[in-house]
Amino acid sequence: MPFTETIFSGLLIFEPKVFEDERGYFYEAFNEKLFHAQGIYQQWIQDNQSSSIGGVIRGLHYQLPPFAQTKLVRVLKGKILDVVVDLRKGSPTYGQSFSIILSAKNKKQLLIPKGFAHGFAVLSTKADILYKCDAFYNKESEAGIKYNDPELNIDWGVPEDAVLVSEKDNILPLFKDCINTFEYKS
Repeated sequence: MPFTETIFSGLLIFEPKVFEDERGYFYEAFNEKLFHAQGIYQQWIQDNQSSSIGGVIRGLHYQLPPFAQTKLVRVLKGKILDVVVDLRKGSPTYGQSFSIILSAKNKKQLLIPKGFAHGFAVLSTKADILYKCDAFYNKESEAGIKYNDPELNIDWGVPEDAVLVSEKDNILPLFKDCINTFEYKS
C-alpha cells in the first residue's frame, strides 16, 4: 500500500505510484478505491490552492468543531516543509509536532485528520500547494497557533531574517493559550 503510518494516530503519508518515462510522468493523486482499502472514507468537498514565495510561513491553522477539517495536502510546484501539531487532548502525541518535506518532485501527500493544526514553510523560490478538505471553510470557527511558539520549538527550515508571515498569523496565540476543543478518540 502507498500509505505510511506516522507515530501520530491517523496522520498518514501517501506516496502514489508514479509512472515516468522520457515524456514525463503520470500518477493518480487520489483514487477512492485505494483510500477505502486503507480505511479512509473522507468525502472531499472543497479543494484549496495557494501560491507562495520562498520564506513564507503559513499557519499554524485549524478550524474548531463542528467545522473541523481533514485535509489531503500536496505540492504542485516547488518544495515546502509541511508541519502539523496534535491538538487532541488525551492523545499520546498531544502538543507534539510532525514535519515532512512535500515537493512537486517527491509527489508525497500528507493526510491530516481533524484535531491537528497545520502550516507550512516554502523552501523553494516559489511553491504551489493544493489540498482537499472534507468540510467547508467557516470563518467563525477558524483558529490558530503562532508559528514560532517557543513551547513547540518548530524548526521551519527558513532563516529567521528570511521569514515572511502575514500580520494575521503573526498575532495568533501561543499553544498554551489557543482555543482547543479537540478530544482524542482511540
